[in-house]
Amino acid sequence: MNLAKPMGICLMAILLLAACATSPDMATPPRDKALHQLFEDSDEASLRLSPISALYRNDPRYAAEFGDYITDDYIAALVRQADDEARRLSAIDRTSLSPQDRIAYDVFAYQNRMSREGLQPGIVALNVVRPINHFSGLQTQVPDINSGKSAAPFATVQDYENGLKRMDGFATYLDRTIERMKQGVKSGVVETRLTTRQMIVQFNDLIAQGIEKSPFWGPIASMPKEFAEADRTRLAANYRDMIKNRIIPAYTRVRDYLQRSYLPKARSGVGLVHMKGGKTLYDFLVREQTTTSMTADEIHAIGLKEVARIRREMDEIRRTVGFKGNLQAFFTHLRTAKEFEPASREDLKARYDQIAARVEAVIRSEYTLLPKTPLELRPVPDYLEQSQAAGYYNQGAPDASRPGIFYFNTYDLPSRKVWGMETLYLHEAVPGHHFQISLAQENTGLPNFMRFGGNTAYVEGWALYAEWTGRTLGMFKDPYQLFGHLNDEQLRALRLVVDTGIHAKGWSRERAIRFMLDNSALSQTETVQEVDRYIAIPGQALGYKVGQITIKRLRAEAEAALGPRFDIRAFHAEILNTGALPMEVLEAKIRTWISSRRARDGA
Repeated sequence: MNLAKPMGICLMAILLLAACATSPDMATPPRDKALHQLFEDSDEASLRLSPISALYRNDPRYAAEFGDYITDDYIAALVRQADDEARRLSAIDRTSLSPQDRIAYDVFAYQNRMSREGLQPGIVALNVVRPINHFSGLQTQVPDINSGKSAAPFATVQDYENGLKRMDGFATYLDRTIERMKQGVKSGVVETRLTTRQMIVQFNDLIAQGIEKSPFWGPIASMPKEFAEADRTRLAANYRDMIKNRIIPAYTRVRDYLQRSYLPKARSGVGLVHMKGGKTLYDFLVREQTTTSMTADEIHAIGLKEVARIRREMDEIRRTVGFKGNLQAFFTHLRTAKEFEPASREDLKARYDQIAARVEAVIRSEYTLLPKTPLELRPVPDYLEQSQAAGYYNQGAPDASRPGIFYFNTYDLPSRKVWGMETLYLHEAVPGHHFQISLAQENTGLPNFMRFGGNTAYVEGWALYAEWTGRTLGMFKDPYQLFGHLNDEQLRALRLVVDTGIHAKGWSRERAIRFMLDNSALSQTETVQEVDRYIAIPGQALGYKVGQITIKRLRAEAEAALGPRFDIRAFHAEILNTGALPMEVLEAKIRTWISSRRARDGA
């Protein structure tokens, strides 16, 4: 569990959002007053504790606050909140609730149970002393949030004053991370040398930006022209002072501590199996990230089976295009042939624009629920591109006033092969994260914890399923694009093997990299980034394939049960219309829906 709740999606380390609009099959039922009061109180308590989350929801009430996130008081408040919510929920008679409220009850109960487990002292002690790494942490999120191009508003003078206060709170947070890491050194719970070295590089990059190249200077560079000259002068001076004398020194203190004191104490083994208490933590993370009761060994076995299946399909593509060498030679060809490299950053962007237009032309054939939130395509910011994946998504505003953003990575441009572009767009944009997240936020009929909450298995499982639906949306007509789809699906299957291999079976980083290169056409750059990600955020990568497998299995059940009456648009609406459900809740919901459809049709 990440104790620092704030963030947007990215798909990066922490996932926040889910679900969709009201199903066309369901009238809005009466709400249970006590249940929804509990939901409202829980949501409000969470926003007070996590002001950054409120920014992503266009809620300005806490815009002048940063939050504590890793203090003892913060953790104690989370424990009190979770215990109080469990007590209140147990007093509500689930059998008296409407069908929709029962689903909400079940999701809330599941999330509360996992939160309470993650807040047990033994788990907290393993997490809170490792508050940041190169892939996940507020040091990567806050610069974007305060850049003037993201969640934090910068339209009024007060917005700018609030930004200064948040920056001051962020500097305090960075100092607190040092104190937590010192506690970890004393308890023997530390990060890896690999992630520590990469954090040092990351902080060096942040420091090297200086003042006017820092994202924190962005609001000054784009200050509204209607501001009074006195305000413009004062704010520019205050931001310069804050960046120079608070932010950069705080970055420097963290960098120096990591380099001089922490790195010599960091562990050499990259997996949690090598960390004190690591097995206990990984077992919890597997359950949390997959929302299932599967063990690491079970997931490892599923991964091996999927890797073998997808390899066979990849080999069929090799034969289809007439490549004469074996599959490994085909992988090498796809990694190295110049014909598969974008000509420039502009060329990469233009290709994504063309894919977006093709998807837009056909998407209504399988979806009746379309978001109001616009989508924007942007390259990954320079200061993040070296450590980020090929693409990720940041959610827009709930009222659609700020677009959702699909970020595509242009670092090491020759490694960004054009044959992987269709599937990446389907995953991160439409009908993947952009659809699912935007529709959830826009649906005011859902309780807020279902509009703005989520779990990896659902959120990423949906996005991986969305890739797979490219087959029926008319994508992948080029066999190389179909290979790109298989390669991305293979990546998610490889994650099941490699993540569990590293953290439960003691695989080395080198073994993990080699296994991925042997079984996919991922480039060396992409593979190293992926493996380093699994090392940094254990368990998160497992949710993708587990979620996709679940959704595909439920679709097959519905198709078999309903036969010619099966409507893919209705199925997609039903999957999406109640938020990011844990897998056990999603399975129960879809099976109830199948039964109701059969009864309605007299089957």
